[in-house]
Amino acid sequence: MSFPLLTVTAAVPAVGAILTAAVPAARRTAAKWLALVVSLATLVLAGVVFARFEPGGDRYQLTESHSWIKDFGVRYELGVDGIGVALIALTALLIPFIILAGWHDADPLETSSKRWRPTQGFFALILMVEAMVILSFEATDVFLFYILFEAMLIPMYFLIGGFGDRAHAGSDENAAAQRSYAAVKFLLYNLVGGLIMLAAVIGLYVVAGNFSLTEIAEARANGSLEMATSTERWLFLGFFFAFAVKAPLWPLHTWLPNAMGEATAPVAVLITAVVDKVGTFAMLRFCLGLFPEASKWATPAIVVLALISIVYGALLAVGQRDIKRLVAYASISHFGFIILGIFAMTTQGQSGATLYMVNHGISTAALMLVAGFLISRRGSRLIADYGGVQKVAPVLAGTFLIGGLATLSLPGLAPFVSEFLVLVGTYARYPVAGVIATTGIVLAALYTLVLYQRTMTGPVKEEVRELPDLRVRELAVVVPLIAVLIFLGVFPKPLTDVVNPAVQHTMSDVQQKDPQPAVPVQNAEAAK
Repeated sequence: MSFPLLTVTAAVPAVGAILTAAVPAARRTAAKWLALVVSLATLVLAGVVFARFEPGGDRYQLTESHSWIKDFGVRYELGVDGIGVALIALTALLIPFIILAGWHDADPLETSSKRWRPTQGFFALILMVEAMVILSFEATDVFLFYILFEAMLIPMYFLIGGFGDRAHAGSDENAAAQRSYAAVKFLLYNLVGGLIMLAAVIGLYVVAGNFSLTEIAEARANGSLEMATSTERWLFLGFFFAFAVKAPLWPLHTWLPNAMGEATAPVAVLITAVVDKVGTFAMLRFCLGLFPEASKWATPAIVVLALISIVYGALLAVGQRDIKRLVAYASISHFGFIILGIFAMTTQGQSGATLYMVNHGISTAALMLVAGFLISRRGSRLIADYGGVQKVAPVLAGTFLIGGLATLSLPGLAPFVSEFLVLVGTYARYPVAGVIATTGIVLAALYTLVLYQRTMTGPVKEEVRELPDLRVRELAVVVPLIAVLIFLGVFPKPLTDVVNPAVQHTMSDVQQKDPQPAVPVQNAEAAK
């Protein structure tokens, strides 16, 4: 039997989480280093997965399949396509930086309410989320994916509710209440979506007789599995609703600003740059793969919702007074671009959407983590409490600017490539939608540059006069992320080579071809 590389890649952080949680309470530093080493080992394994994947090979590679719940046809079945490989690499890349950035976020802190922060638990929960997310990108059994989709809510709930942002205005009791509200809202929204998806998963089993993504696809291709139109549409809606909550898509987005605002900056990155990508990934793998006709039927409505997300999220970001909530609403706008690219049903759109998942994760991590360093120094998330930071902490201000420029998709930085492909792919099939989506670019420039102007430029406020610049550990977090943004901005080929064949398979699933450009009459005559 071949080496189970995919299982090992997910098992290393899972085992690391257990070992980290078991470190004695007095040895907090040892727990941190253990978590960091485990995350780096996972990154190495993810690199091996990326290197062993053959873009021109089978659709699903490095496959594993074992019987799990035989009576119900549930299997432990894994496999990766180009999209899954890219997102596994993103997850494994970000987790070490999340751990480094949150190095002191869970240190014991005695407050007026005598509450303590268990350091070991904080880092163990991060590793457990990493394990579940990686395994969800690998799962090709629908039931296995569902279990992971729901299980990752548990550690995320404790990370949001138990390890909230210390830069919270008001009393400790008020801060705890806000954290609890954000965590419960996150959990309830995603649980409702998951329960609706469970009904759809059961319905799929009744129709198909198994949960294997590959077997269901083969049965549909050879005509041995037929779904009634109404059945396929209802099942599609059950799956899509859960993924739209996770993504998040307007109007199911309202949990995200609360969760990101109350969580620590590293946990906020974990939410939007890692966990939420499971929702958009699943739209490509499961919605389009299992329900192609229903996907095409729902496309006009989803395109409208995506456009609303783009414009609505950007407009609310413009009006924010809280730095972290601004980044949260900006992410809602960016997820609108991702979903628009997926349902544009063009190769450019879907390739751009997949690249956007990766590039948005890196750019948001860079911006949010630098913002977290800034907030921890000043003790406030309010934009109005800052001013003139670039004069006292130029490196912090410079890295904050690069993260912001990446967020607005400046040419030369990674998000530009993906956003450009999404817009081109959308315009090719839906010209009006493509034009409307470009307003998100203008608004992104507005909220990003206004944020930088109000926090970093102008007279130096007295409260930030003694603000220290980035330290070595913080530079070790930010500099590599910026380097990756620049590298993928000028040379995205390593990702596009892996992603494009998977996109072609998805386009084949939905039986769509790229629209042919209109040929001007004079060119047509010349061609004759």
